[in-house]
Amino acid sequence: MLYDQIAMNKRRTGYVMFGFGVLVLAIGAALGYLFWNSWVSGTVIAAVVTAVYMVIMISQSTDVVMSMNHAREIKDVQQAPQLWHLIEDMALVAQVPMPRVFIIEDASPNAFATGNDPKHAAVAVTTGIMDRLNREELEGVIGHEMSHVRNYDIRLQTIALALSAAIGLLVNFASNWLWWGGGRSRDDDRDSSGNIIGIVISILLIILAPLAASIAQMALSRNREYLADASSVELTRNPQGLIDALKKIDDSQPMKAADPNSSALYISDPFKKRQKFADLFATHPPIADRIARLEKM
Repeated sequence: MLYDQIAMNKRRTGYVMFGFGVLVLAIGAALGYLFWNSWVSGTVIAAVVTAVYMVIMISQSTDVVMSMNHAREIKDVQQAPQLWHLIEDMALVAQVPMPRVFIIEDASPNAFATGNDPKHAAVAVTTGIMDRLNREELEGVIGHEMSHVRNYDIRLQTIALALSAAIGLLVNFASNWLWWGGGRSRDDDRDSSGNIIGIVISILLIILAPLAASIAQMALSRNREYLADASSVELTRNPQGLIDALKKIDDSQPMKAADPNSSALYISDPFKKRQKFADLFATHPPIADRIARLEKM
């Protein structure tokens, strides 16, 4: 069953690339029609922007994400012996190569894994999680992150992150242009009825695109968190360690060093959004639900 899930995650990579790709091209077409009266021009620009982001994120995903979150690499076991050995042990159990190790200077306990595949993976933890969690709890967290590596969740999320960033850039471009009075001239508006419909559709696409991208990322992140929790128990044979870790992570202050664009990578929402209805659009399932599932194992 677990290996079937891993295979499905690989297939989802293609689905996510296709779905996000269609969304990006639709935004590009909307931009082209709205500002230059040309669907084709906007689509080409969007395709180029997306290609650049994809190349950067897929080829240098680890360095980019770690830089965004102000993480420093640990290259020697003596720099963080317990953390190094835990990651080394979990990599051995998960039967994946030893990932690169990073530490984020932040008092809030949290962690994430990133990379393109198990051979190019990295795990980052905050100083807060190293200070607050005991060895058993930290082992559960590392098991969770190594499960993301083994299940190819890291590739899936890297692609989603790159395409979401491209969507954000295109939408910001449109917003700034409109704010400064950009758009088509009146000479382009001779067929008023057709143009009005096209303009309305274009504006709606631009407005709704970030929401669509967020919903897609939310669905991917929630599914992978539940899977990684279960996989962590398979690796450690100890659900209580991860249960206690999640309780401590939940009972903490928001992070200061986390980058908003990569918040979905973390084991728990680094910004601790607890507003009313926040769970409806959260990238992470509620901690209480995750603990309830673990307690049944």
